[in-house]
Amino acid sequence: MSVPGIDLARIRVILLDIEGTATPVEFVYEVLFPYARANLEKFLSDHTGDPRIRQIVASLLEQRKTDIDASRALPPWISGTFQSETASAADYALWLMDHDSKLGSLKLLQGLIWRHGYESGRLAGQVYPDVPGAFDRWQAQGKEIAIYSSGSELAQKLLFGSTEFGDLTPHISRFFDTQIGAKRDVSSYRRIATELYGSADSFLFLSDVVEELDAARSAGMKTALVIRSAKDSAFASEHPMIQTFDSLV
Repeated sequence: MSVPGIDLARIRVILLDIEGTATPVEFVYEVLFPYARANLEKFLSDHTGDPRIRQIVASLLEQRKTDIDASRALPPWISGTFQSETASAADYALWLMDHDSKLGSLKLLQGLIWRHGYESGRLAGQVYPDVPGAFDRWQAQGKEIAIYSSGSELAQKLLFGSTEFGDLTPHISRFFDTQIGAKRDVSSYRRIATELYGSADSFLFLSDVVEELDAARSAGMKTALVIRSAKDSAFASEHPMIQTFDSLV
């Protein structure tokens, strides 16, 4: 099956968003985020001696100063003891999550909490059923598969490494998170293209977010809007639209 506007034969790299594209939105919002919220303060408290955690807490405090300057109502930050600082960092991290922050240190913290959940067997990654077959097919066609998500590289690897279809990470050549740049910035996609091949027009970016697709297209990439929900199938877009990866053969 071909998709109008996409010549798959010319594509060398398929770049994928995760949430709503390769993974159900419900898994992120009903499983991953609640797990991180429920375990956040205990995880920080249990790992206060870990240099990475100390660095994350310091980063959160720096970001909080920026939010104060923006006159935003914030939870209090009480310094003086590990306990008070840990509780303050947890409250502020929850506030950031409530405001859908893409702060790198917050995403790393979430990834570390999720790793504990995956390793304990309390979490297992979820992907749409068409994903494993598409990965096999695209690799057989000589294409590279890369991921670009606001979630940390660690979180991405944990998700794809623990699905009901097995470990899918061997199919994926690169994982990109917001360290490469924000997902709605044209420059982020240019950097990704440069790091892999340098020729953006050999990329196909798949996402359920039009603004991300607009940025990728402005960088020279081919794009397709992924519509996983039947209720969104009537959505109008300038980007080619697909409902399943089976459309890309």
